[in-house]
Amino acid sequence: MCGRYAASRRPEDLAGIFEVEKWEPEETLEPDYNVAPTKEVYAVLDRPLKDVDDPRPVRQLRTLKWGLVPSWSKTPEGGARMINARAETVHEKPSYRRAFTSRRCILPADGYYEWVTGTQERELEVEGKKKRPRKQPYFVTPADGSVFAMAGLYEFWRDRTLPDDHPRAWWVTCSVITTEAERSPLAVAPADGPRALADIHPRMPLMLTSDRWDAWLDPSRTDADGLRDLLAPPPAGLMRAYPVTTAVSNVRNNGPELLKELEGPEEGTLF
Repeated sequence: MCGRYAASRRPEDLAGIFEVEKWEPEETLEPDYNVAPTKEVYAVLDRPLKDVDDPRPVRQLRTLKWGLVPSWSKTPEGGARMINARAETVHEKPSYRRAFTSRRCILPADGYYEWVTGTQERELEVEGKKKRPRKQPYFVTPADGSVFAMAGLYEFWRDRTLPDDHPRAWWVTCSVITTEAERSPLAVAPADGPRALADIHPRMPLMLTSDRWDAWLDPSRTDADGLRDLLAPPPAGLMRAYPVTTAVSNVRNNGPELLKELEGPEEGTLF
């Protein structure tokens, strides 16, 4: 899954990486080292500009709310639960299938956090014990330092309780597509810890390599079967993972220190 990630790149840098043609400086977000559901996040998308006669899709950098609210939803309350869409079923789930064929985006990140679910913890959960060992968080990021381009979907939702000219009348929300975690060896693995992403968690965000960006963002591609080919996992051996402080487990903590690599798991945590 993807429940937390880091995004510290400046918008002008993202604009260069993704060949963005349009972004609004007033939508600039502060670097966020602990992005959590319901926060505003950057998204790259191809879409015609509003109030312009030219129907040509324009590559834009936009700020969206993480947690997708389907257009047909009566209220936005369910958005916080719809932060991930499974690659295996995204084409058929009512909440995602329309966005999959017409509203795809890329959510740029430095990498994502995942917490190890160890054997000891699973045994305690089965036994119903309330006190559990702390989980050890790991940060997963491209080994070459490049951007982690997560496949995403976005959707528009109209708040019918507000007038048309109200600034909050329209919500634009998004979801991260996830896939099975890689079982092949990490490009760089911690000395004492997981050797593959599947050792940390069975799911991971679907990372799109740069050769798939244009096809994924192209709104003229609407054939679900053809689009599913783009959901194939990236080549193996691109990622590294390392332990980070358990402070990241508290969403109120935020700063570059959360990305500092630890020599090993913190005392009292799992792996």
